[in-house]
Amino acid sequence: MSATAQNLADACFPGFGSAFTMAFQPIVDVARREIFAHEALVRGLSGQGAMEVLASIGSSQRFAFHEACRVKAIEMAAGLGMASRLSLNVLPNDVAGRPECFRTAMAAAEHCNFPVSRLMFEVTEGERTIDLPGLAAIFQDFRHHGFTSAIDDFGAAYAGFGMLAAFQPDVLKIDMSLVRNIHADPVRLAIVRGFVATCDELNIRVIAEGVEMLEEVDALHALGVDLFQGYFFARPAIAALPAVAWGTA
Repeated sequence: MSATAQNLADACFPGFGSAFTMAFQPIVDVARREIFAHEALVRGLSGQGAMEVLASIGSSQRFAFHEACRVKAIEMAAGLGMASRLSLNVLPNDVAGRPECFRTAMAAAEHCNFPVSRLMFEVTEGERTIDLPGLAAIFQDFRHHGFTSAIDDFGAAYAGFGMLAAFQPDVLKIDMSLVRNIHADPVRLAIVRGFVATCDELNIRVIAEGVEMLEEVDALHALGVDLFQGYFFARPAIAALPAVAWGTA
């Protein structure tokens, strides 16, 4: 990675860019046996988790910090030679009616020679969306740039059918609370079967996140899920692209 790329996040957001790093976890396509995307996850310089890092950021600095995270992720992905999509987290109220996060990410991608079409924006479930129509409209306005849209953690907290009714993304990630031990739980199986059928009808691809066991993968694959993320395949790696352990999936 060039010195210019290494300094991009700090140049754009002084005081932030050198205060953290990013880890990457693959999202795999088991049908094609290839990597669909890598999700970028913020980490402290000593390996602290995302919650600990974010707890140190004041509310007035939140938007700038998340912008810095996306820029850092893009410059690191480019430096690592990432050939898959790069999945970037966005909070719904940072996006609705505010195109800055898309424009900043696209400018960073162009600066680092990372194709804009490989960017994937995940709307996270950490807060209630104030303006669902505004969220849908901003994604629609930028759809022609070719990046992938996603709803993260579907089935947990605020990421539910209300968001899906207002905003139909390219990808929907089923929350790990529904994935865990799904092979042994007829209720979870029935719920996820309904999710998958709905997404099929809406032409939305489904990712099962948090998979840790082959039995979970097999049960979900039987329901029509091909995309997976979780420790069964790979743990996040700081400043690196981890190898995928395909096992017998």
